Amino acid sequence: MKEKTKGLLMLVGLALIIAGIALWGYFGTVNDNVPGAKDVRLGLDLAGGVSVTYQTVKENPTSQELEDLQTKLEKRATSLSSEARVYLEGGRRINVDIPGEDNAEKVFSTLGNAGNIYFIYATNADGVANIQLGSDGKYVLARSMEEIIAAGDVVIDGTDIANADPRAAEDQTTKAVTYEVVLTLKDEGTKKFEAATEKCMQYSYGSMQNTIAIIYDNTVYSAPAVRQKISAGTATITGSKTMDEARNLATIIRIGALPIEIESLRSNVVGATLGSRALKTSMIAGAIGFVLVCIYMIVFYRVSGLAASFSLIIYVGLMLLMLLTFNVTLTLPGIAGIILSIGMAVDANVIIFTRIREELATGKTVRASVKVGFRKAVSAIVDGNVTTLIAAIVLYFRGSGVIKGFATTLGIGILVSMFTAFVVTYLIMKAFNFVGIDKVGAYGVAKKPRVMRIVQNWKKYVIISGSVILLCVVMLIVNKVSKDNILNYGLDFVGGTSVEVTFPGTAPSNSEIESFVSEKIGENATVNAVEGKETLVLKMKSLDEETVNKLKLELMNKYYMSESDIETETISGTISGEMKTNAIVAVIIATVCMLIYILIRFSNMAFAASSVLALVHDILVVLCLYAVVWLTVDTSFIACMLTIVGYSINATIVIFDRLRENLKSMKKKEELADVVNRSISETFTRSIHTSITTLITVVMLIILGVESVRIFAIPMAVGILCGGYSSVCIAGTLWYFFKTRKMAKEHA
Repeated sequence: MKEKTKGLLMLVGLALIIAGIALWGYFGTVNDNVPGAKDVRLGLDLAGGVSVTYQTVKENPTSQELEDLQTKLEKRATSLSSEARVYLEGGRRINVDIPGEDNAEKVFSTLGNAGNIYFIYATNADGVANIQLGSDGKYVLARSMEEIIAAGDVVIDGTDIANADPRAAEDQTTKAVTYEVVLTLKDEGTKKFEAATEKCMQYSYGSMQNTIAIIYDNTVYSAPAVRQKISAGTATITGSKTMDEARNLATIIRIGALPIEIESLRSNVVGATLGSRALKTSMIAGAIGFVLVCIYMIVFYRVSGLAASFSLIIYVGLMLLMLLTFNVTLTLPGIAGIILSIGMAVDANVIIFTRIREELATGKTVRASVKVGFRKAVSAIVDGNVTTLIAAIVLYFRGSGVIKGFATTLGIGILVSMFTAFVVTYLIMKAFNFVGIDKVGAYGVAKKPRVMRIVQNWKKYVIISGSVILLCVVMLIVNKVSKDNILNYGLDFVGGTSVEVTFPGTAPSNSEIESFVSEKIGENATVNAVEGKETLVLKMKSLDEETVNKLKLELMNKYYMSESDIETETISGTISGEMKTNAIVAVIIATVCMLIYILIRFSNMAFAASSVLALVHDILVVLCLYAVVWLTVDTSFIACMLTIVGYSINATIVIFDRLRENLKSMKKKEELADVVNRSISETFTRSIHTSITTLITVVMLIILGVESVRIFAIPMAVGILCGGYSSVCIAGTLWYFFKTRKMAKEHA
């Protein structure tokens, strides 16, 4: 009786939690005073933001100077939002888009006036102070920077700085740890700094004339004393009390070290790239997908599926809470991370329920089966989730922009999904047992699986996969020859043409202009509305002069405007060279880290090598889709590929976990191929259910989403299907061949 009361109290508590989540979800949507889904920061593609345009003071900057400028401003902008985008416009302008903001002045003040960083004499040779102690005990400027610059008191500026890095150092005498910044200078900066430090050494150490101050945006960030003449091109700035202080100072120096001076030109509040319809339909698709997943789980897993559905509702509530707590900016790639983490949350429950049914098949009671089932599912769930979490952590710290956004939502989602699977689902299942829901028929019993001949059919897989990969290679070559690019790179990668149109009356809707451009010149355009103005900004692939003139003429005739109302510029891609490099390096490091983790956990290189090769196989198959169908490659392409990496590795790990378990209990006369086949067959139902439940939401996005969302969802669907195929047919077969080859060498 005590257990039944305890179970009822647990279920009442569950009902209250779910009701609380539902009420929070409702009032958090309609009531401005209640934080909720409406308060999640949305990226520029989903909700718009502030777009700031700068112009170089120099009239004819070189392409290298512009590229360096883009990289530096990128670092500055991402300190405001990891989803910020920076791209060049024309020969002198550079745009910075900050998502989730609606106050242009606030962004201006936060982003700074895009001035340079300056190292100045604290007191010049005439004894005139450039800095002084403020009322709070911190140094402030004693006179304006314009005065200081005019007096020739600037030692070096941002054009002279190559880099700045924080580090911890140990005093060899006291063994105390100190924190400092290592400043690296360019050739010209080295000469200037040498002359300045030599000049400072003429004065007694510790005097203000012996000090060089670091100024950024009229703020004194540090005022280190010069101890010696510095001629090597590197200098150490000491005085930071913590590593965070040193890191902040290094960041200020790096982002402030703009290669050329720029001035603010304009700022606008712009609308969403994908439009409100894209966001609305995506949310509807997600809601329908969630309901269908719950129904699917209940139909196939009965009482266990009901427990999983309750657990998933709590998962959604916790995920929303985490997004709000950590102020995550949600974009389309971020949504990809959430979709993957939801798939892994469902997968964890499927693994647990499969194990419970297997235990019930041995004659155990429901209560005993639940306990053993959870225990046996731990290794597969932990290994699969931790492997993907490692990738998310590496991508967060090594990636930038959309990669960091994807990694953030994925990492948070994985941690929340593991909590709900191991804690919430377990407590719900326990409560069901306590109240008397303990009939075997309410949970289902696993049937002995028919062992498939997976390994023996390896030739078929070679033909299927080999043909697709060969097609991929052929199409990449054909595309390069016929279209001058192996893939259909979008604006994010190669840039294009920006057309800013100011309408004499009310501006038409984004969708109307998109259709108009497609009809008149056969191009797809992304459209942003400028808040407070009857202005639309159209961005599309690079247009030649003839096409630009045609578009201008069509706009003038249709909307009765003059040519002066239409401004066109060539814009660069928002994904800079450094961001591409960061992405490649991050993926390589993440792959190596996953390989090392698998190697440690499974103590066998064959497991690690097979997992990675199956992963590469899936990426190539999806790449083939992009090449054959000529889908646009933009930031969603990166998110799609990263999602496939996470899904593929997780699906493979689950099968390998069962294989590792079966190898320990392998019968003496049992063939290795039979153990592989048995392991895949025992997890086959799980592979099917996980693939279907993950696909449901993605398919709903394909059915209900707008074109730009479909372009993102279709390759994701193909990747999920491919991940299921490779984990079942490719990974285990590869492991078998690696293992037998090694055994053959050992017995040779």
